[in-house]
Amino acid sequence: MADLKIVVSGAGGRMGAANIATIMQSKGIKLIGAIDHKKSPKIGLDAGLVAGISPLKIFINDNIDKALENADAIIDFSSPQNSILLANQAAKLGLVHIIGTTGFSLAQEEEIAQAAKNGAIIVKSGNMSLGVNLLASLVKKAANTLDEDFDIEIVEMHHRHKVDAPSGTAILLGQAAADGRDVDLEKNSIRSRDGIIGERKEGTIGFATLRGGSVIGEHSVIFAGSAERIELTHKSEDRSLFAKGAIKAALWARDKKPAVYSMFDVLDLD
Repeated sequence: MADLKIVVSGAGGRMGAANIATIMQSKGIKLIGAIDHKKSPKIGLDAGLVAGISPLKIFINDNIDKALENADAIIDFSSPQNSILLANQAAKLGLVHIIGTTGFSLAQEEEIAQAAKNGAIIVKSGNMSLGVNLLASLVKKAANTLDEDFDIEIVEMHHRHKVDAPSGTAILLGQAAADGRDVDLEKNSIRSRDGIIGERKEGTIGFATLRGGSVIGEHSVIFAGSAERIELTHKSEDRSLFAKGAIKAALWARDKKPAVYSMFDVLDLD
């Protein structure tokens, strides 16, 4: 089978660099383009040098149409607005679109779903790593097993530059907990606490968001009972683990029908 031809979106960012470097070390996949937003200071630079590897003679640009001409797939860690644009382009061209972008509104989620109905093959996840998705599977099982005597709290920390909160990973874990309890996350989540707030409402799922330094990502899901506490934790030490997951997703999706898939589908997790 021919190599899967990939365009990296958000190529000038931290994850873009990790995606480029990891693609160049991977089999069955070929980098053919690197794109970023018009105001990126990395426009015009060699994608290899931006990724900290040897020059590739592939230059970061903002011409989406040109970049996707011969592509099979897009690996996209960019912004919600840009991801919507790419999803629509993927629908027109029948491409695989791997979305690691987070921070989507409900309306934007619906646009992603519509792009899949129009022909895009989308794998979308708040986190692309094997470890985090395995953690989510364990959280769902624990939430299903433990009754509401166990309060659920999700604590996450990221670097100071992260712009959305809670993180996509925290929401992924919260959704897993909600699915395990068979409740609506939006109606049962607590995103902030300040002042005299009263006692904790039974059955809610709490989120605590920390930002600072250069932390790549740390997430803990705490099940707090009256006399015991269970903590499930994942710590990310290198962005390449997200890139490896994105590549795995792209290769998995190449022969799938248009739809929105998750990393649970890619990894065959329940």
